[in-house]
Amino acid sequence: MQALAKSPTELEVGRLRQLQQGGRHAEALAGALALKASVPQNRDVLLLAATSQRCLGQVDAAMQTLDELEQVAPRFSRLHQERGMGFVARRDAPNAIRSLLIAVNINPALPASWNMLAGLYRMTGDAQNEALAEAHVETLKVLAPEVVAATSHFSDGDVGLAEQIIRPYLRRHGDDPEGMRLLARIGIELDVLNDAEALLEGVLARLPTYHAARYDYAQTLIRRQKHAEARAEAQTLLAQDPANPDYLTLAATAEVGLGQNARALAIYERMLQLQPSSWDVPLWMGHAYKTIGQIPEAIAAYRAAAAARPDFGDAYWSLANLKTYRFTDEELARMRAGEAAPSTALTDRLHLCFALGKALEDRGEPEASWAFYSRGNALKRAESRYAPEIIEDNTARQKQVCTRAFFADRAGWGDPRPDPIFVLGLPRSGSTLIEQILASHSQVEGTLELSNVQRIVLDLQGPEPEGSQPRYPHALGQLSPDAVRALGARYLEETRAYRTDRPFFIDKMPNNFRHIGLIALMLPNARIIDARRDPMSCCFSNLKQLYAQGQEFTYSVDDIARYYRTYLELMRHWDEALPGRILRVQHEDVVDDLEGSVRRILDHCALPFEPGCVDFHKTRRAVRTPSAEQVRQPIFRDGLDQWTRYEPWLDDLKAALGDALVRYRD
Repeated sequence: MQALAKSPTELEVGRLRQLQQGGRHAEALAGALALKASVPQNRDVLLLAATSQRCLGQVDAAMQTLDELEQVAPRFSRLHQERGMGFVARRDAPNAIRSLLIAVNINPALPASWNMLAGLYRMTGDAQNEALAEAHVETLKVLAPEVVAATSHFSDGDVGLAEQIIRPYLRRHGDDPEGMRLLARIGIELDVLNDAEALLEGVLARLPTYHAARYDYAQTLIRRQKHAEARAEAQTLLAQDPANPDYLTLAATAEVGLGQNARALAIYERMLQLQPSSWDVPLWMGHAYKTIGQIPEAIAAYRAAAAARPDFGDAYWSLANLKTYRFTDEELARMRAGEAAPSTALTDRLHLCFALGKALEDRGEPEASWAFYSRGNALKRAESRYAPEIIEDNTARQKQVCTRAFFADRAGWGDPRPDPIFVLGLPRSGSTLIEQILASHSQVEGTLELSNVQRIVLDLQGPEPEGSQPRYPHALGQLSPDAVRALGARYLEETRAYRTDRPFFIDKMPNNFRHIGLIALMLPNARIIDARRDPMSCCFSNLKQLYAQGQEFTYSVDDIARYYRTYLELMRHWDEALPGRILRVQHEDVVDDLEGSVRRILDHCALPFEPGCVDFHKTRRAVRTPSAEQVRQPIFRDGLDQWTRYEPWLDDLKAALGDALVRYRD
């Protein structure tokens, strides 16, 4: 790997560190303070200044600099290590121990902190903790210096620097399990999950009792939606440590992923007995209750989470995300206070903004509501790395590769089984309603928003990141008939865990519209339904929705409008390349003519009409989308024109959508 060129600031930080290492602290401090004037929030510059101030005996000034640093990087382990050293200089052992423990809990690869802790425990007569600290010191001595350095950088969020250290080391020492595990953790962080899975399998083949690696492996399996395999790994870990909260969380998450919410709730009940003051466990219980339609229990659980931590934004957002919950005046006051408090963490503030937006919307205060939705979107977009150009480039490549001639040349390829029904489109487009209609049929299994197609895409794309010459979708043209059939068989095998004995099942991952070419190639008899909603309603509904993960295009007016336009462009192409394969279902038409729409959907899927599909709201099943409660009620028109109450603030959205406002019906 070729190292990236360093910026002038990085070069100057390197020079100042050399001065510090040579004991020239006055020069290092002068340089750090000069550099701070141009980069006042640079983490490394502030740490350099604080360290030199302490070494020059300016302990109070050093502590003030560290307070500045904490505002910039509160989870920076070396901040807390340096603060611990400052307390040592002040002969304040209790606060020194407290700060150093924060440091090593963030970053266990800090030999200086562990050595200092051992000395402090020895001085205070705490022999047990002294022995534990000494054991950590000895552990770090055994590890390769490259592994310690890379682990330290990784713990502090410097993932790229950690990778630059560990990859060359593993090329020389490819069988080091600690190095392999660290590279796998870097892969998890960068979402290169297939590489992480393979690395951790290699570690466990050599060291089957390495529980930390098995925990990472189970987490990777969950991220890859291999929930059955993850459940087995969690059970192996729990056999060794039945009360471990991390292992119990793994087990419950795997059960949720498999749709076994009752089993997950039993695990959560056990966890709550072990951790009665937890706020996370009640939140997770609320999610499980919501999924299976036990709304009073979900509300009670979410309220318990909020009571356990009053600024817990996710608890309030989860109540709002029920769509039917109405906040009390007291709850609204607590939410406002939490959102306004300077001490509230960013993620809590973000959740509170969206919850307040929904609460004020329900109270008929659109201007105040939109202010909070806008603030929440701005906060979320600021932390996102979403680049619309990648989606648009992929769309152009799909149109170039997946032509009508391409599919004609490959007629008869793929796995012929007709089991899947793909319901796709944009989020908040009425796809959950279509899913509920179909899942009310005796022959159709409702599953989840499955990521199996995306996993196949990632494998076809290979290890190279999306860039100027991505392998996918061009890789589709290089596949043999046997390889294409194998992909279809793989998809059906991997989704088996989510099915019972019904002959057909639904995959409701919205983003699959980007991969209809792959779906049509590997599963030529699968049914495909495009769930579409008018652009103002759809985009507005996305702008006021905070997603648990993904859907990063929904947090700005420009992004969601560009995404909607790109979606229309690509769906028009699929209609031309695959005539007759895709059924378009307009959400407004379903609302206006439910039975006619139901019959049309069932005809497309070659299914006989069943009255239960019209009475879809009576079907009791797990639903894991924001529309869960809405599809448990009879169909209603109220939601179709919600955006009109916000029309005075949506001129930018109308302008960004342009002619999509009329051509979405084409």
